[in-house]
Amino acid sequence: MISRRNIRVKVMQTLYALETMEQSNIKPGTATRLLNEKLDQTCQIFTYLLYSVVQVAQYAEIDAQARASKHLPSAADLQVNTKIAGNEFIYQIKSDKGFQVNLEQWKMRPLADNDLVRKLYNMLTATEVYKTYIADESRSKSGEKELLEFIYKEILAKNELFLQHMEDAFLHWNDDEEMMAILVGNYFNKPHLFNFLQLISKEKLDYARELLLTVIDKKEYCLELITPKLQNWDPERIAAVDMLLMEMGVCEFLYFPTIPTKVTINEYIDLAKAYSTPQSGQFINGILDNILKDLEKEALIQKQERPKK
Repeated sequence: MISRRNIRVKVMQTLYALETMEQSNIKPGTATRLLNEKLDQTCQIFTYLLYSVVQVAQYAEIDAQARASKHLPSAADLQVNTKIAGNEFIYQIKSDKGFQVNLEQWKMRPLADNDLVRKLYNMLTATEVYKTYIADESRSKSGEKELLEFIYKEILAKNELFLQHMEDAFLHWNDDEEMMAILVGNYFNKPHLFNFLQLISKEKLDYARELLLTVIDKKEYCLELITPKLQNWDPERIAAVDMLLMEMGVCEFLYFPTIPTKVTINEYIDLAKAYSTPQSGQFINGILDNILKDLEKEALIQKQERPKK
């Protein structure tokens, strides 16, 4: 569910944070604790986004009750359609015990902004998509799913107030935003495959921790391979993120036999473009490619196919 690209970003951020600490020796426990915190936040963001969709959908009942309670309610006030509140996907999310555990454990409910939820709901009810939905008295599974996808993609993900809310609530929201669109879509397609108590698979969790600890452990050796390739570059002008990405790339070459070298290079080029300078992608491509050629000449690259499940 959580992509390897996102895993690499969290490892990079953890390594960067560790380098800012004034400690000569970083204990593995400290490193993995920081990594786990960053991975947890990815899971928190996913949980909160689904909670936000639920909040917007269920506001129909709050709106109906408030309007019916007016001193002199109009006919429209007494006929607010609450069909969306009974959406089967909303029920499935709410009834998931893992989802409820996450809400409590991470204290998600207090993060909600009720005024923002009201505004988002009002935006939704003004759309033709919503009007078509409530006009249809049937409850087709595809129709129920499509409306919730619409709430996320067109109401939440495109609303500046909501995006600012996410940025204020979650430090690394911008790193996860793109992946969340995929995750939320995957959830509505196959909700039964999601375990809220283990949103990151054991395989990817092991990969994250192994990559982090390997880069820390093999840092000196990686620098021995990287430094000679920097002869035409001023080391002080090389971005710290670039150095970390190259160290991660070299470790994947040498110590992660199931990850193809081409995949490694492409992934770190993309990360460099996204998180470092405009020239970093080309720079890292050249350095990693040169190191890879040397390692292949010395027969130090041993790759194998990833086992099929």
